[in-house]
Amino acid sequence: MTTQNLLVELFVEELPPKALKKLGEVFAAALADQLRSLGLAAADSVVTSFASPRRLAAHITRVAAKAADRAVQQKLMPVSVGLDASGLATPALLKKLQALGADVSDPVFAVAALRKAPDGKNEALFYDSLVGGATLDVGLQQALEAALTKLPIPKMMSYQLETECELPGWSSVNFVRPAHGLIALHGSAVVPIKVLGLTAGNTTQGHRFEALKSPVEIADADSYAQTLLRDGAVMASFNDRRFAIVQQLAQAAARLGPGFEVLMDEALLDEVTALVERPNVLTCAFEEQFLEVPQECLILTMKANQKYFPLLDAVGKLTNRFLVVSNIAPLDTSLVIGGNERVVRPRLADAKFFFDQDRKKTLASRVAGLDKVVYHNKLGTQGERSLRVCAIAKAIAAQLGDAALVAQAAQAAQLAKTDLLTDMVGEFPELQGIMGGYYALNDGLSVEVAQAIEDHYKPRFAGDDLPRNQVGVVVALADKLETLVGMFGIGNLPSGDKDPFALRRHALGVIRMLIEKDLPLNLGELISVATPVFGSLIADPAAALTDFVFERLAGSLREQGYSALEVDAVLALRPQRLGDVPRRLVAVRAFAALPEAPALAAANKRISNILKKADVADVADAHVSAVLLKEPAEQALHAAVQDITPRAMAQFDAMSYAASLQTLAALRAPVDAFFEGVMVNAPETDLRLNRLGLLKALHAAMNRVADLSRLAA
Repeated sequence: MTTQNLLVELFVEELPPKALKKLGEVFAAALADQLRSLGLAAADSVVTSFASPRRLAAHITRVAAKAADRAVQQKLMPVSVGLDASGLATPALLKKLQALGADVSDPVFAVAALRKAPDGKNEALFYDSLVGGATLDVGLQQALEAALTKLPIPKMMSYQLETECELPGWSSVNFVRPAHGLIALHGSAVVPIKVLGLTAGNTTQGHRFEALKSPVEIADADSYAQTLLRDGAVMASFNDRRFAIVQQLAQAAARLGPGFEVLMDEALLDEVTALVERPNVLTCAFEEQFLEVPQECLILTMKANQKYFPLLDAVGKLTNRFLVVSNIAPLDTSLVIGGNERVVRPRLADAKFFFDQDRKKTLASRVAGLDKVVYHNKLGTQGERSLRVCAIAKAIAAQLGDAALVAQAAQAAQLAKTDLLTDMVGEFPELQGIMGGYYALNDGLSVEVAQAIEDHYKPRFAGDDLPRNQVGVVVALADKLETLVGMFGIGNLPSGDKDPFALRRHALGVIRMLIEKDLPLNLGELISVATPVFGSLIADPAAALTDFVFERLAGSLREQGYSALEVDAVLALRPQRLGDVPRRLVAVRAFAALPEAPALAAANKRISNILKKADVADVADAHVSAVLLKEPAEQALHAAVQDITPRAMAQFDAMSYAASLQTLAALRAPVDAFFEGVMVNAPETDLRLNRLGLLKALHAAMNRVADLSRLAA
């Protein structure tokens, strides 16, 4: 079967830039998948996606003009239903065959063409036929319509088409943006398909201002990207444009001299790539007086409002130079540069004004204003919330440090939310915390408190830094615990992908601080400390919240490369000091590599099952008396437990978890001998209780680091 390469392009008005990359990828992938399902594209066909501000396109190799015919085997019905006692077709069978398009003019011949085959306990009739493969004309039409329905369109538009009737505009179409052109080329031949009121051809439009030809004619599928670049001044490939922008940004920074570095932002880079058809990077500047404003403010306004790339110096400090990605390349770039400099100036002036105005009031003077800001209708105002965070922070600080830490944590917690009332944060909510740190220093507060105010939202996202100092860690923990306890206390839990209060992120933040800072804090006690500060506003959230935290912890550990068995074994014990968890995991992994591990894990599982099945009262009363140890195997096991357990316990108490498990590995031989030579459930009550007591003591000794039974196959 001969094949050729296929090119499909949909030319539209400007697509939403933040969605363009995904739209291009899904369009190409969905189109190829549909063609493969129809047998028109090969399994190893190479798919190339194109996406520019005004087009979505896909190039697919090895596409056939017609799919191969395929044999279809269809089960009709049981033989007992389809044939009567004489072996002739029943009316039900004839009706089914007729519906399938089979010739039933001669019922005897129709039955002879069927195949009998076993189907479970009965025999069934099967109809074998040859179905003609889809043609590309029909298949591409179907595939394109299906692909358009799969696009992750942020918001659909409805627009009207011009029709051939006397009153135009009566046909409406729904799509992400109005579509104006369609290309469908199989090799050099146009595939006659229609979609969104458009008929496929071989022409498209290039750059609005710099195209050499209009329209741009595409000779064949393989020349699409080259022709569009040459005649239309458009780089059709999203990835090629992105790479070109990165290169030009680096070159522009290098031309300014050593020490200049572009502040790269992957999301901004994707967005700018989606805004231009042929990128041209230009260097601009603003007045140095604006550098008096915190650089985070200037960077944010340049990136968020203007889509500019700031330039940093050798020490990471913002300079007054920035880079613009233009969509045009005039011989004289002065007007483009000047225009961008004029546009950014008022934005920077606003930032400077907000900064100057905010510094006229101290953070402490804004505390009362938090009582006017509603936090949650069931949990009160930001002022009430700040009091709760402050109380929790003081309790945590008292466990971690001295009176000085308590005082600093209380001060930072009291002021942490006050920058929400500033003009700067009102204009740029992303700067909350950051501006609080600057204003705290302006008020003469200590560096520790200022950093804590800035850092108390950290970690904001996966991979974000943790707070820099102990005060910041205390306040960040208190802030996240207040949110978690409060929301769980009123039943406001995450559901599916909905998590409006970012409770999953808060839980992971608590986990990271407890583990990475190795804090000597107990999770259950932290929740207990945070719950009373709400008074009667909430129900006790401890059980549900603890489960939630351990679920997040388990997922995080698996993402870090720990196996499900290792994580399950450690977290089954619900260790309350989360800082111990990594050490326990390392110990379990080392234990699992020992030759004794499989047998001990299996024995541990057996012990767990025995204790679970035993009478609860028996287990509660079970204890070991040396006098009742009759069998040599149980005497040997008791002696081994008495010898080995104290050493393993001492190592456990010293947090030498790997050494503790290594020591316990010596119990393998006596444990194996015990199960081979001793009947635990002896008919004599005293013997049974004694042996249960021995197993209970053994189980407790072996499962302090992790539940080893979870490692059993």
